[in-house]
Amino acid sequence: MAVYKYKALDEEGKSYSGKMQATSDQDLHEKLKSSGKFLVDYNVEGVKIRSKRLRSDHLADFSLNLSKLLRAGITLVRALDIIAEDESIADKERAIYRDLLKIVRQGRPLSDAMAEQGDTFPPLFINMMRSAENTGGMDSTAAQMADYYSKEYRLNQKVKSSMTYPKILVVMIIVVVAIIMGFVMPKFKDLFAQMDSLPIATTVLLGISNFVVKRWYILLFAAAVLFLLYKVIFAIPQVRLMKDKLELHLPVIGKLRKVIYTARFARTLSSLYSSGMPIISCLSIARTTIGNSYIDKQFDDVIAAISAGETLSGAIDKVDGFTKKLISTIGVGEETGSLDTMLISIADQMDYESEIATQKLVAMLEPTMIVVMAVIVGFIMVAVIQPIYGSYQSISNTGM
Repeated sequence: MAVYKYKALDEEGKSYSGKMQATSDQDLHEKLKSSGKFLVDYNVEGVKIRSKRLRSDHLADFSLNLSKLLRAGITLVRALDIIAEDESIADKERAIYRDLLKIVRQGRPLSDAMAEQGDTFPPLFINMMRSAENTGGMDSTAAQMADYYSKEYRLNQKVKSSMTYPKILVVMIIVVVAIIMGFVMPKFKDLFAQMDSLPIATTVLLGISNFVVKRWYILLFAAAVLFLLYKVIFAIPQVRLMKDKLELHLPVIGKLRKVIYTARFARTLSSLYSSGMPIISCLSIARTTIGNSYIDKQFDDVIAAISAGETLSGAIDKVDGFTKKLISTIGVGEETGSLDTMLISIADQMDYESEIATQKLVAMLEPTMIVVMAVIVGFIMVAVIQPIYGSYQSISNTGM
């Protein structure tokens, strides 16, 4: 029996936190529910904390192999042993699977073994397996998780691939500016020194060039400090909350981000709800996969409202950050008694729209970076050519 740190709400929305012993998160939920409280968030004391979560493709491979082996009639212990001895996996990953095998051999559930790996396995995966252990069909649940994480990995890879060109443009801008400021502009320094006066743009450019040549280490130090400040400042919950809220209300970008967040939530919620998990537990887990702290925080009120008897569609409708299509689809599912089917339908639809939204975001970045590069190069050309042209014009006028 593990000790859980929990956060809960009562029917009036009052927040509670504390510690409680329970055999699982479902047991914790039932114990709190019997005292009039509803579980919002939790973590287990004394679990092993691994430094890094398994990548989506590794989770997909593990789930797929587990599903195939269990479906073939192989026991869970033997299946984990086969997976752990696979020569194609890295040693760190092998150590994780061997740890799972060790715990399962002690007679404990796989979900508990996964939970004891700290952040290695996502809460969604752990709770899906726990639900399968209670209801049966672990092989089909593992196959479902394999499909889930395969889609997640493909989407992430498409995003990374789409971001390659903008990243190359950023590097090119930095390299071009560094070469011009550090090597090209100093060549014009003697020429400009012979002129009586220089345009403001040229004076500014020479000042920047001199600073880059003589104080380049200050720039590197300033860049490092700014990077650290960025990390520290946006690690503050209040600041991150403001940033995430602002992101949702930016022109064009905000609408696209809402589609992406809605897709993540819908996909996770459909997987959890179709496994037979209580809706409160589904929401408590699904909120953590959205990736926006502003939306996440609003789920305290959502869970409190549903616990008080409000419909899921009515409670979700109050969340600022989701598309209206999600709310209307959930409403139809509640009216027709086919909420699980409608959630799967909207998840598939939002996955496609999320992919399109991501491509649009990247498509907006590319011309923006090109314009920035053109402005910088154009400013440098004007600053260099203007005094030279002015000098020739002065000579021409004198000759006349």
